[in-house]
Amino acid sequence: MTKKKIILCAAAAVAAISALIIFSPLIGKGSRENDIVQLEDSEILEYQGENLTSLSTFRDNSIKGPQKTDIKDYNLIIDGLVEKKLSLSYRDVLKYEKYLKTITLHCVEGWKAKILWEGVLLADLLEKAGVKKEGDLIIFHALDSYTSSLSLDYILDNNILLAYKMNGLPLTPETGFPFQVAAEDKWGYKWVKWVTRIEVSDDRDFKGYWEKAGYNQNGDLSGSKFAE
Repeated sequence: MTKKKIILCAAAAVAAISALIIFSPLIGKGSRENDIVQLEDSEILEYQGENLTSLSTFRDNSIKGPQKTDIKDYNLIIDGLVEKKLSLSYRDVLKYEKYLKTITLHCVEGWKAKILWEGVLLADLLEKAGVKKEGDLIIFHALDSYTSSLSLDYILDNNILLAYKMNGLPLTPETGFPFQVAAEDKWGYKWVKWVTRIEVSDDRDFKGYWEKAGYNQNGDLSGSKFAE
């Protein structure tokens, strides 16, 4: 090898080492998969020309405060009037096709929050379990024992999400990790957080936590907040 070539090779090696040193702080700040460094996500505050509500202002109106889920032991149960009972890990659920939708949550207390939700279709999960023909009510059970329900027709007709991200960030214990129902056009008490079980039922007399306290079973924004 000539002296000129040796000098060029040495320069290339120095450049490569320098680049490694410069970018090495990035390693460890995210996760590495297939030699791609995944950096930490940042909150999305504008989407398709719409301003979103910052999660820093999102309120917690739960009955027992934020719940902490041990994701290693977590399984989402789908049972009741189904052909096949399902027990899905967090990763199992995330394997389903993912969807994005901007939806505004309206609380009966008068505040609202426009959020970009990411999740899977409840319809896809229910299809996998196989809903029996008499099953027309879907009951959601939460880690804190909270319950509420939605009609099967409403879920299918409106592409309702079981969400795992808000504004591009994974849910936290405060916002419902691992899953929250994004019940579009329903009052906030229908937006069940920390979902552990989805029960298919035909019980027309079922009432969830706040419905038992007098809130409207339907939960439509266009209707009364309270049972008539």
